Amino acid sequence: MDRRARIFVAGHRGMVGSALVRRLRDGGYDNLLVRSRTELDLLDQRAVAAFVAEERPDYVFIAAAKVGGIQANDTLRADFLYENLVIEGNLIGAAHAAGVERLTFLGSSCIYPRDCPQPIKEEYLLTGPLERTNEPYAIAKIAGLKLCEAFNAQYGRRYLSVMPTNLYGPEDNYDLTTSHVLPALIRKAHEAKVRDQDEIVVWGSGAPRREFLYVDDLADACVFLMERGDEAPALVNIGTGTDLSIAELVDLVMDVVGYRGRVVYDRTKPDGTPRKLLDVGRLSALGWRARTSLREGVAQAYAAFARSASHTELPRQP
Repeated sequence: MDRRARIFVAGHRGMVGSALVRRLRDGGYDNLLVRSRTELDLLDQRAVAAFVAEERPDYVFIAAAKVGGIQANDTLRADFLYENLVIEGNLIGAAHAAGVERLTFLGSSCIYPRDCPQPIKEEYLLTGPLERTNEPYAIAKIAGLKLCEAFNAQYGRRYLSVMPTNLYGPEDNYDLTTSHVLPALIRKAHEAKVRDQDEIVVWGSGAPRREFLYVDDLADACVFLMERGDEAPALVNIGTGTDLSIAELVDLVMDVVGYRGRVVYDRTKPDGTPRKLLDVGRLSALGWRARTSLREGVAQAYAAFARSASHTELPRQP
């Protein structure tokens, strides 16, 4: 990529978008286009089309999405399907109409079948039923990558779809009603520690296995792929290639936080997909690997959360 290129990062205030902005600026890309939600409503098709047509970015990264954990996905099913379909449709369609040749669409590992073989290869897409709890979000992300695929086939665009594993890091969401498992565990362990509570409650059995990627590593991979140009495949997984059980993750988080209480697993709550480990062979073959170990990343994430919590009184959660 030309260091002077105009690069639009949609969703720049979120965890992924802010990591992309950091990585791009560190790489010498200073001509970045960013807009807050109040400045540009990504659900407004006319506004998005007008913005992209006027600004004419050379590259687009789509990190904007409605996201959340199991509870949010399962209870806000219509919102997750509708808003994600509209956001990605508006952005990808506007990029094409404005003549943008290069675009990266960020999806999710939940696009793959619930019970597909492990580790998950890109070709397993659409080979079986999805996990019910996050099916609407997964369907929206599948539609986005298929839209990119269709523009590539019909119009010769070079729109890349990347499927990251579970993410965590700076600017993560720590609201227990909408957060993912890792930030939720960090918050629960921290609050139990400072309030001298005897136990924390964790959803499910602790048996499912998950893979976790520090968000700055994801951003580095996205820029790496965009810089590769035609070498990059149209669909590529981004992860570490290793996983652990939720119970093992709980132990790691408690150790990093320094909380010594009991763990109670609420088996009335859903576990979600039994295992999600991505095959990262395509990305590894290009020469990229994640740099941040899980313990190191959790320690960095917890340090940032603890600093924020010391300045802001977090609302009590049930």
